[in-house]
Amino acid sequence: MAKKIVIIGGVAGGATAATRLRRLSEEDEIILLEKGEYISFANCGLPYHVGEVIKERESLLLQTVAGMSSQYGLDVRNFSEVTAIHPTEKTVTVTNHKTGKVYDESFDELIISTGAKAIVPAIDGLENAKNVFSLRNIPDMDLIKTYITRNKVKTATVIGGGFIGLEMMENLSELGINVQLVEMAPQVMPNIDFEMAQMLHAQINMHGVKLILNDGLKELRNNGHELVLTSGQVLATDMTILSIGVLPENTLAKQCGIELGFKGGIKVDTQMRTNFAHIYAIGDVIEVTDSVSGEATNIPLAWPANRQGRLVADIINGLPAKYPGTQGTSVAKVFELTAASTGNSERILKKQGIEYQAIHIHPNSHAGYYPGAAPIALKLLFAQNGKILGAQAIGTEGVAKRIDVISTAMKFGAKAPDLAAIELAYAPPYSSAKDPVNMLGYTADNIVNGKVKTFQWSEVDSLKEQGAYFLDVREDFELLTGRIGGSVEIPLNQLRQHLVEVPKDQTIYVYCQVGLRGYNAARILMQHGYSVKNLDGGYKTYKNSKYQLHQVEFTKIKKDVVKNDYAKDTLENIELDACGLQCPGPILKVKENIDRMKPGQKIEVQASDFGFSNDIEVWCQNTGNTVIDNKIKDNKVFATIVKGKELPQKSEPKMPTTLPPEGQLLETKDGATMVVFSGDLDKALASMIIASGAAAYGKKVTMFFTFWGLSILKKQTVKKSGLAKMFDIMLPAGADKLKISQMNMGGLGAKMIKKVMKQKNVAPLPEMIQQAHQLGVKFVACTMSMDLMGIEKEELFDFVEYGGVATFIGDSEKANMQLFI
Repeated sequence: MAKKIVIIGGVAGGATAATRLRRLSEEDEIILLEKGEYISFANCGLPYHVGEVIKERESLLLQTVAGMSSQYGLDVRNFSEVTAIHPTEKTVTVTNHKTGKVYDESFDELIISTGAKAIVPAIDGLENAKNVFSLRNIPDMDLIKTYITRNKVKTATVIGGGFIGLEMMENLSELGINVQLVEMAPQVMPNIDFEMAQMLHAQINMHGVKLILNDGLKELRNNGHELVLTSGQVLATDMTILSIGVLPENTLAKQCGIELGFKGGIKVDTQMRTNFAHIYAIGDVIEVTDSVSGEATNIPLAWPANRQGRLVADIINGLPAKYPGTQGTSVAKVFELTAASTGNSERILKKQGIEYQAIHIHPNSHAGYYPGAAPIALKLLFAQNGKILGAQAIGTEGVAKRIDVISTAMKFGAKAPDLAAIELAYAPPYSSAKDPVNMLGYTADNIVNGKVKTFQWSEVDSLKEQGAYFLDVREDFELLTGRIGGSVEIPLNQLRQHLVEVPKDQTIYVYCQVGLRGYNAARILMQHGYSVKNLDGGYKTYKNSKYQLHQVEFTKIKKDVVKNDYAKDTLENIELDACGLQCPGPILKVKENIDRMKPGQKIEVQASDFGFSNDIEVWCQNTGNTVIDNKIKDNKVFATIVKGKELPQKSEPKMPTTLPPEGQLLETKDGATMVVFSGDLDKALASMIIASGAAAYGKKVTMFFTFWGLSILKKQTVKKSGLAKMFDIMLPAGADKLKISQMNMGGLGAKMIKKVMKQKNVAPLPEMIQQAHQLGVKFVACTMSMDLMGIEKEELFDFVEYGGVATFIGDSEKANMQLFI
């Protein structure tokens, strides 16, 4: 029996649920209500568009209302805010912000995916400040970018050192703006521990950011241009970004009596059900179970929201599924460093009263003898029985890979010593024969099996006060990097000869640079009857923990010009990132930008499709533009193009093989025509790719659809009778329902092609059709075939034109390319 399913909120959770619901059932009525304009966007990418790392704003828009509606057959309503939920009546009250209309919408099943809202504390002077922003969505991003450009911002302050705060700090700094980061806690990035965060503090300082820890925002003065901190310090600022954190957007749930839990998150069971029958909740708005401790928590990350969106669709459709909890696996970029973590930190474990053991190692990202090896700081937390409780890593290369491996091991119940047995890919440019993850396993195994006892960086100062015996087994040259005061220094390779100098009546606290030689020294001493503990992570971990922030004074703007969106209106170079796009995507992106450019203006393009290197040469020859540089570097194509012919061409244009008689003009035809007779998916895809490519080359393209090819143009069906109804039953309902010509296997083949297309970042057929239309491709439906097959105009895309053979022949006379598909 068909169901009516209403989803409140799009983006990660809601949009995923909607599309999965449709894939599971063609019969259900699915309504997606989104109070804003954008139903699906990459909110994790917002800071990077502010900093112009992501050049194209449109890259952040993952799905449009039209695209999602046509591709999945959904009723998508943006600017439609749900203002109340009525669980007993099974209705929601909706306000359409475009029309002002207020109405009630019924449901059989309701999914709440309202996400989280930025924390905006009550701060004196905030109401008078017009230069204070938060960043949660596309409109927020647009406001920030516009303010920076119009007000020529020189100094910006970020309040809060979590993920968004750090990303905004970096991107504002990359724009040439002086940045101040204020964090109330003793460290940035609360998901990692202090000694690890100290590495980030040093990197932030290195980039000239004024980092202020253990302090918070108390008051805004001078219309937001002066910030008074709780310490009394006053900061001057041109703009402020509030990134204090987020809370579940639970207003609707609270009003209708849905049970709330941790931090106001909606309480749900393992099948995402609330305390009301037929009402589910997913994403940042819910309370989840910490998969390490089993305690309730709230973890606003994209992966859990996407996973829950898929699961709730399965559950509504009767499939066995449940959500076991969240590990909180995450990664972030902080200038050149990558910081990643999974599971619990020491702070959380202590708060929950869970006993644990910590280990630190500092291996290289790959074999040290291969160029470019960089150190990774790795930390593993585990219980005495070996259960992995959490892991953290910081470095410039290979960081996310190691945390992903450990996260996977945790998911499937591996113990810490088991990490030694994981067989990981090895070649000198990528790893070592003993991968850093394996090394964690070996270290954990030594501790679990009593081969060594350790002490932590945090115990050093108190042990010094107690007069503990510290043994430094490093070489003399290493001592220049620092030492623990009062240590006895005996290099490891001389230790056996000097054992009599080491007292046996007290514990020996041994250390080296990173812990390995300290372990070897401990093994020697233990086998000679000594009580020994090795400094976990060595002197390097201890030294990192002691980092002191430097004072940063702003004297001038870092760069003369702040980048802005208006560069396209000047003769400045345009930068275009087309990486990840498959042919003809990069060429289409180039064309879109060239069309907006002025003669003589340059565009610098990066593409990951190597075929683009040849394509751009031919495209420029045929469109009157000039390639001045075209090379492959770092596994990418880098091409620079000038609009027009102001500069000499890189290569001579191809001449026709046969010249006309002297004095006779060479006839030129720049059109392309295509008869699309087939309704097969693979042939339809080929026709759209060729048509779009030809249009991008400047050709006037006409596609003439007849008989089975008309199925490609369908956007909806209408009620019919007689033979027309029979045709409707036998033929695909639209572009998204086509079969493939070979190996269709009852639709499995078509699904496989679509899956591969998605993995390869190739647009689905309905989107290709829309893109071809936007490029100027003329779509003509054969009226004779429509009449024979009972196809109505209302069924086809609005931009389709109607005609017969004469229309096609007229356009083909102007064409130098004609195809029949």
